[in-house]
Amino acid sequence: MGEVKRKRGRKPKNSKADSLDFPPPTTATATSVAMVMDDVFSVSNVELMDPASTSKPHQNRRGRPKKLSKHMENPDKFPQLSPSRRGPRGVENGEFTASGDVFPSDIALERVQPEWPGIVRVVPAMDAVVKVFCVHTEPNFSLPWQRKRQYSSSSSGFVIGGRRVLTNAHSVEHHTQVKLKKRGSDTKYLATVLAIGTECDIAMLTVDDDEFWVGVSPVEFGELPALQDAVTVVGYPIGGDTISVTSGVVSRIEILSYVHGSTELLGLQIDAAINSGNSGGPAFNDKGNCVGIAFQSLKHEDAENIGYVIPTPVILHFIRDYEKNGAYTGFPILGLEWQKMENPDLCEAMGMKKDQKGVRIRRIDPTGPESKVLKPSDIILGFDGVDIANDGTVPFRHGERIGFSYLVSQKYTGDSATIKVLRNSETLSFNYQLATYRRLIPAHNEGKPPSYYIIAGFVFSTVSVPYLRSEYGKDYEYEAPVKLLDKLLHSMPQSPDEQLVVVSQVLVADINIGYEDIVNTQVLAFNGKPVKNLKSLANMVESCDDEFLKFDLEYQQIVVLRTSTAKAATLDILATHCIPSAMSNDLKT
Repeated sequence: MGEVKRKRGRKPKNSKADSLDFPPPTTATATSVAMVMDDVFSVSNVELMDPASTSKPHQNRRGRPKKLSKHMENPDKFPQLSPSRRGPRGVENGEFTASGDVFPSDIALERVQPEWPGIVRVVPAMDAVVKVFCVHTEPNFSLPWQRKRQYSSSSSGFVIGGRRVLTNAHSVEHHTQVKLKKRGSDTKYLATVLAIGTECDIAMLTVDDDEFWVGVSPVEFGELPALQDAVTVVGYPIGGDTISVTSGVVSRIEILSYVHGSTELLGLQIDAAINSGNSGGPAFNDKGNCVGIAFQSLKHEDAENIGYVIPTPVILHFIRDYEKNGAYTGFPILGLEWQKMENPDLCEAMGMKKDQKGVRIRRIDPTGPESKVLKPSDIILGFDGVDIANDGTVPFRHGERIGFSYLVSQKYTGDSATIKVLRNSETLSFNYQLATYRRLIPAHNEGKPPSYYIIAGFVFSTVSVPYLRSEYGKDYEYEAPVKLLDKLLHSMPQSPDEQLVVVSQVLVADINIGYEDIVNTQVLAFNGKPVKNLKSLANMVESCDDEFLKFDLEYQQIVVLRTSTAKAATLDILATHCIPSAMSNDLKT
């Protein structure tokens, strides 16, 4: 037989069959502590939709160009339309705005498209969606006497009643200037930040210029959607300057970890695309009502199109909290850690009856109001009349259960709550006031500049999550010292004003020879007196009349300096490093 001739054209590629084998499982390194609101949430795969303004270059399609149709080859034979059939056909941002010609494909679509009398499609109030421009100036936690270089970002927001605008808290964090631009406008209006809810990642803005509010209708809020309900996310993500619309369905409703606030609140998981710049944009239901705010997404090689939305119960809680108190006061939290009671032997040993269910208290925050009425090993049977299961869940909706922390988060700071516990086989009920929880290592500084104190080149500072991120990068959970991480995850403050004070660094000088390698080491005591916070340390050092300054550090290290020499050398060290003051402003008062 003769050689088979290959047909003309491009040589086919060697295609490989897609493997159906799953990749080897990877261990999740995220650490989440069950202290009702979680000590610190730091899942590396879940990231905030950081405001962005970059766009990807357009890529041309590969292949041969399409052939022109016969009508396009012969313009004289192009079908003419009657004047009644001619009209604007251009589409911009979901609305018919620009005029254009009608091509044959459009004619066919119009000819076969059915008419549905009595059915009106609800279009979301996209004119209420605005673009947020923010200039950020973050504090430098490693050099707390100065700030970092400013940078700009863009995100999304939407107008609500009362001449207010909602967006994400991380979109305006450390803001120095915020501007808003309406859809279809070329004017940017200066905005004022009214409130920032760090835990729920929501911020409220307003604009003083009356021109901004002309022709803008506020968004109406809808009810919490059900599973498989359609949602439409509207915003200004990367890839362009005009408004963007993506659609999907509600995939999951549960207590989610909020990355920015390092807390756990109710959240929606959707399969609509949420990209950088979508932050603060509304999510509409099929009735055109807002059911949430886009704020973060899951980035993982085994997951696609997983976005998260702040639901209306959390949004309305934030708005009512601001209206009630004139400021954001936060979400109340039970200051305790609990253990599941799913083992029958454990239940029997704790004196529980067959019909009793609940969770066991492991530890209680000594600074919280719960410490006055609850004790370790108490079994929490119910909260505000709702029974708690052995796995810590309560009934939510038909066929759904949710963590009982949802019941706590629905209340406001200062509200009364009734908690039913089992103690020594006896059922007790307590009524107390709810409060917010303060961590030993806070997740945020609430927009305040970091505190510091300098003596003889020793820079003393307080530890927070932003401080750890500044010192060790975004992977601080792996890079930071073990003792600091242990305190971050498990330590509770013993007093309301307790702080974790460390020697951040030593500015080298003649007086501190031999101490240069001390970095991020906790200060335990000064001249035999325990150090509770940075202000108490600064006051003790400034008022010290002893011959020597003695600092007791962890790992049994000590630092000894002559008092007179140390205080005299401080001024020269400050001048050498261009530091304006030996202490931050909050320590001077």
